[in-house]
Amino acid sequence: MIGHDLYVDLEWLPRTPVDFNEQLQELKKSKNPAEIIRKLSSNALNINQTNSLSKAIIRAQDNGVDLTPLVSFSLGVVSNSTISTIVQSLVITAARYGISLTVIEAPFGQVMQAALGKVEAFENIKIDAILIAVDYKGLPIHGKGVPTFGDDTGILHESLGYINMIRSQLKQKYSVPCIMQTCAHEPESFFGSFDVQVQNTSRQFINIFNSSLVNEIIGTEDFLLDVAMIAETVGLSNWHDPVMYHMAKLPFSTKMIPFYAEHVCRILAAIRGKARRALVLDLDNTLWGGVVGDDGIDGIHIGHGNVLGESYLAVQHAVLTLRKRGIVLAVCSKNQDSIARSPFIKHPDMLLKENHIAIFQANWNDKASNIKAIADTLKLGLDSIVFLDDNPVERNLVRLNLPQVAVPELPDDPAYYPRILLAAGYFEAVHFSDEDKKRVDDYQANAKRIALQNIVTDMDSYLKTLKMKAKIQSFSDSGIKRVTQLISKSNQFNLTTRRYDEAKIRYFMDNDNYYTIQARLKDSFGDNGTVSAVICKKKEDKWIIKTWVMSCRVLGRRLEESVFYEIVKAANNEGIKSIIGEYIPSDRNEIVREHYIKLGFREMDTTSSYGKTSWLINLEGLNIPTLPIEIK
Repeated sequence: MIGHDLYVDLEWLPRTPVDFNEQLQELKKSKNPAEIIRKLSSNALNINQTNSLSKAIIRAQDNGVDLTPLVSFSLGVVSNSTISTIVQSLVITAARYGISLTVIEAPFGQVMQAALGKVEAFENIKIDAILIAVDYKGLPIHGKGVPTFGDDTGILHESLGYINMIRSQLKQKYSVPCIMQTCAHEPESFFGSFDVQVQNTSRQFINIFNSSLVNEIIGTEDFLLDVAMIAETVGLSNWHDPVMYHMAKLPFSTKMIPFYAEHVCRILAAIRGKARRALVLDLDNTLWGGVVGDDGIDGIHIGHGNVLGESYLAVQHAVLTLRKRGIVLAVCSKNQDSIARSPFIKHPDMLLKENHIAIFQANWNDKASNIKAIADTLKLGLDSIVFLDDNPVERNLVRLNLPQVAVPELPDDPAYYPRILLAAGYFEAVHFSDEDKKRVDDYQANAKRIALQNIVTDMDSYLKTLKMKAKIQSFSDSGIKRVTQLISKSNQFNLTTRRYDEAKIRYFMDNDNYYTIQARLKDSFGDNGTVSAVICKKKEDKWIIKTWVMSCRVLGRRLEESVFYEIVKAANNEGIKSIIGEYIPSDRNEIVREHYIKLGFREMDTTSSYGKTSWLINLEGLNIPTLPIEIK
C-alpha cells in the first residue's frame, strides 16, 4: 500500500539483505570499510540495524579508520528538542550519500546559551555547518501561555528576532553556514478553517513566520530545511506524537526519524556537491506501457483516456520537469535502436522527444555497461546517475555492478513512479542559478562534440572546428555562487579537493594575498558557462596554486593550458619568479596526477605522509604557446 508509509519506510530503497549481520562483521576486518558501509546504508534498515551500523561507523571514525571515499562533514546541532535519538539515523543516512558524518550536539534545550555563551562540544573542532533545529514550541510565542487571538501583540516580530539573533550569533562565533528550519504546523485547530485569518493562531503565525524566514535566507550563504513541507508530506497527525513530546521532548513521531534524517542529509550532500545530475531511463513499461518491439507503436499505452496511458504521461511529465530544472536525460534500453526511437518520433501522445535525450543507448548490451558508457560520454561520475527501470532483475544487476548508481525500487503500479522518483530526493538543490538552467543544453552539446570528435581523427583539427572563446577574469560578486558550486562539485579535475563555502571564497576574492581566476568557455555548440576556477596564494616572490578545479565537460580542449598561461601573465605583471602547484591525490582525481608535468613543472622533494606533492615552474624565459582558444 502506497501512502505515507512510502515516506516512513523509505520505500524507494531496496530491502535489507538477509546476510546483513554477516556483512556488518566483515566491516571490522575489511581493507575497504567504506564500500561495505555505503552498501549496507543504501538499504531500508530497521531500528536495530540502524543502531548496529551507526555504532560501527562511529567506532571506525573514533579509531581513525580511513573511510575514503566517504567525505567528512561535521554538523553542529542546537535545538530545543531531543536530538540524541536522531543522531544514529543521521550517521547512516549520510553514509548513503557518501558522507562520513560527525554530529556535535549542544546541550539539550540550551539554544540561547549556545548562541550567547560557550558550547564546549563545539570547541577545538572544525564544524562545517550548524543545524538550528528550533520548532514552534521553541519560539517565544509558545512561552507566552494562552495566546491573545485577534490582536497584534508583536509576538511574530519577537520570534523572528529571536531566531535571527541565534543565527547571527552562531555564524559570527563559528564562521560557518547555518541550516535553518521552517516550523511544522500543528494539527489542532481552534477556529477551524477560519484559523488562518485570525492573528496569533498557530496556523496564521506559522504561515507568516515560515515565509519571513525564507525571505531572510534568500541570497545568503545559509540553507533551508523545510520541515513544514516534510510534515505536510506525511500528514500532520502522523508527524506529531504528543505522547513522545511529553515523554522525551521529541519534536516528531519516532517513526518519522529516518525521513527527517533523509532531508537533513540531502542538504549536506548538496552542499558537498553530491546531488545527482543525470537520469537514465528504461523505455518499455517505464516510459510507456507495453513492449514497443512486440506491440508496435499503436499497441503501447501512452496518452489520455485510460488510467494506464495517463500514468505513463505523468511519468514523462515528471521527467521533463526534472530536465527543465537542469537534470540531463539519457536512455538505456535493450532494444533495436530504430524501434526504441520510433515512439519518440511517431507517437502523437509522447511528451518526451528525441531532442530531450542527451544520450540514446538502445542495443543488446547489458545495462550496466551501457550506463557506464553514458557516464563516460557525459563525463559524469557514476555517483551522479539515477537509473529508472521497472524490471527488478535489471535494477539488481545495475546495483550489483555499479553500486554508485542510485536505483530506486518501483511498485507495480506506474501511477506511483513519479512519486517514488521525487520522494527519493536524488536531485536535492541548495542553489538554482542560470548555469543550472542551461546545464542540460551543455551536456547535450557536449555529446555532439564527442560525436564530431569521433569523425575528426586529428585532435588539433577537431579543436579548431569548435571555435572556442574563453572569458577569463577574477572572481566576482555575480559569479561567486557558481564558483562555490564548481568547487563543491568538481571531483575529477580537482588538484587538491579542498572545499570552501561562499564566505570563504569571498574572503579569497577580497584578500590581496590571493589571486583568483575563473574561466567561462563558449564554442560553436553553445555556452558552457563558468567551467574552471583557480585560487593562488601569494607568498614573497612565488604564487602557490591552492585550488584548481575544472568541469569534466571541457576536458581535453586545452582550456587548462589557457587558464595556466593567464595565471603566468598575471604573475609576470607582479614580478613573480615562480609558481608552485599542489596535488593531493584522492580516489577520484587520478586523471590530473600528471597535470603539472604536462604543463612543464618539476616535482619538489616535498611529498607528505598523505600523498601531497608540490610542483615548481620558473617563469623566467617561459614561452606562452598559441592555443586554439580565443581569450577575452
